[in-house]
Amino acid sequence: MSIKITTLIENQQDNNDTLVNEHGLALFIEFEDKKILFDTGQSGDFIKNAEKLNKDINNLDYVILSHGHYDHSGGFREFTKYSKKNFKLIVGNGFFNEKYKLIEEGYKFNGNSFSEEFIVKNNIAVKYVTEDIFKITDELMVFTNFERSTEFETLNEKFFIKKNEGYILDDFSDEISLGVKYEKGLVVILGCSHIGIVNILKTIMKRTGMPIYCVVGGSHLIEADELRLNKTMEFFKENSISLLRLSHCTGENAIYKLKHEFRKEFIYNNTGNSIEII
Repeated sequence: MSIKITTLIENQQDNNDTLVNEHGLALFIEFEDKKILFDTGQSGDFIKNAEKLNKDINNLDYVILSHGHYDHSGGFREFTKYSKKNFKLIVGNGFFNEKYKLIEEGYKFNGNSFSEEFIVKNNIAVKYVTEDIFKITDELMVFTNFERSTEFETLNEKFFIKKNEGYILDDFSDEISLGVKYEKGLVVILGCSHIGIVNILKTIMKRTGMPIYCVVGGSHLIEADELRLNKTMEFFKENSISLLRLSHCTGENAIYKLKHEFRKEFIYNNTGNSIEII
């Protein structure tokens, strides 16, 4: 059994400076006979990178969108022009809420480039995950409804949902993560971890009774103060997480600290990077 995860696009450039990069995330996951696209970046440029990397994303089994922010779902509309659309779309409950970010000038739209009507019009099969664990197969699981058990991971007060004529704080109840069963533990793929990476991982461990072997994707430690960052690293150590392949919204300070603290266990998962777990 092997798991292969290729970063099709991410904030940082690829090692050979031949691919397109952007603020966003798109991962291509190959596991057994399944091919999964996890997030689509913001523009659709991940498609060009997939072609250069010789990754066939035209015949996917699933497209999973971790949450309704433009830098994770923005490339989906462009992808539908490219794809044969024989995949199933998996999103969290509330994915199509109108999401905004509070900036100095006011509320700026920060959500999806497509609506539920677009999904219907294009005959795309969709699964809205409402259950705690949605099993794609016995080895592939989608998680949501994460418990908020840490005191140091609080909701970011700049993200909102538009409701009627007003705005309410976004609790990111639409956020989903993917887990892949591996003989040494779970491989967990994250989008942005707005709920808190420790909250997410603790919830997954509690529900599955399984240890976590590898974590891939966005950690949102970019906004973490020293207390939160130290507590997060303590959690990684206490739970003996062997591989950390974080990127996107992790932030320079957290990257520096993680590299120093975990050395071989941590690799920044930039554009074009390939992870193979055998």
